[in-house]
Amino acid sequence: MKTKPILIFLPLFLFLNILIGQPAEKFIKVLVAPDHSDWMYKKGEPVKFTISVLKNGNYVPNVKVKYELGEEKMDPLKSETIILASGMQQINGGTLNKPGFLRLTAIAEVDGKEYRNLATAAFSPEEIKPTVQNPSDFDSFWATALQDLAKIPMDAKMTLIPERCTEKTLVYHVNIQNNAPGARLYGILCVPKKEGKYPAILHVPGAGVRPYAGDINNAEKGIITLQIGIHGIPVNMEPFVYNDLVGGALKGYPSFNIQDKNRFYYKRVYLGCVRANDFLTSLPQYDGKNLVVTGGSQGGALSIVTAALDKRVQYLAALYPALSDVTGYLQNRAGGWPHYFDKNNKSAHDFPAVMQTLGYYDVVNFARRLTVPGMYTWGFNDETCPPTSMYAAYNLISSPKELFLALETGHWTYPEQGEKLTNWLVSKIK
Repeated sequence: MKTKPILIFLPLFLFLNILIGQPAEKFIKVLVAPDHSDWMYKKGEPVKFTISVLKNGNYVPNVKVKYELGEEKMDPLKSETIILASGMQQINGGTLNKPGFLRLTAIAEVDGKEYRNLATAAFSPEEIKPTVQNPSDFDSFWATALQDLAKIPMDAKMTLIPERCTEKTLVYHVNIQNNAPGARLYGILCVPKKEGKYPAILHVPGAGVRPYAGDINNAEKGIITLQIGIHGIPVNMEPFVYNDLVGGALKGYPSFNIQDKNRFYYKRVYLGCVRANDFLTSLPQYDGKNLVVTGGSQGGALSIVTAALDKRVQYLAALYPALSDVTGYLQNRAGGWPHYFDKNNKSAHDFPAVMQTLGYYDVVNFARRLTVPGMYTWGFNDETCPPTSMYAAYNLISSPKELFLALETGHWTYPEQGEKLTNWLVSKIK
């Protein structure tokens, strides 16, 4: 879930694309594709995968390929090394008799170097149901938390950043009191200079620890933007500070205090997103009605959470939301990032207290409570936020929703995804 630093003066779709990153083009291309153009199958319907290896647009003959076939994030059902005499071969992938995803991963060896790609077939994904528990006191738990938050003064401090300001936009480093005295929330605020009232976008972050530069481009277009960090530290420090924190004090933060629902790390994070909206809606430039939230990965999760908790939010746009149906592994299927219960992490988290905590924080239980329209996008090849986990949340959403699938994308986006998401979001508030 590591992401790159944000650059300024970028449209929102580029801003999101840099946030998430894209794979670099390679000299040798391994292509894997199911035999349905939409990668969709009914339960019990057979799938065939085609593996192709190309160099300079032509098939590579007699190339050695190792492939693995199985449900996403699970141990492979089949593993085989073959020689592609013509550079292309079709593989019988079998089927799934339950809703889910079947993935073929291929690794080709060319001139002593390995090249990897994958494809993932969906079997009735609209029928995927969540595994995570829905606590009976979920609503009262968060209602109490929001009431307690409202009692804490914002104590907002805004520091102008002259070198980032433009002819049309003022840029500030903001510092707000979060859900307890001494707990702070930091971000980059961009406000149009021209006098008037403006809609607002809250940008919530993907996982990691990094500085931020803000969404200046949309502020130039007449939108107040606030890009926040989640760790209670300034977001304008030197990069080495964040690198030190990643390997030190904040290493493994998604599991901090996970056995206590009242002290779990994400409680302050979720409430901090609402507190960011408290600040945005308090600004004299805010138009009093148009407030939206967007982000990718962990930020996709926070977009759904924020829209569910804060009734001031009118729309959300989420790219491949993390923290969705994290208990899937306990039912022998993929669970969401940060993979608390996969084979590498299960021993550290498989306790009743952890299970209880996560019910209050899983995106599934916020998705089922959404009441506002949302735009969502992801691909089937995501190995960080498995599509099984995302569909588990998406299928529960009863409010208006749109899903834009870019099938072959993994934990990255095409420009077209960002453009579609941006155009949808901005059209709602302009």
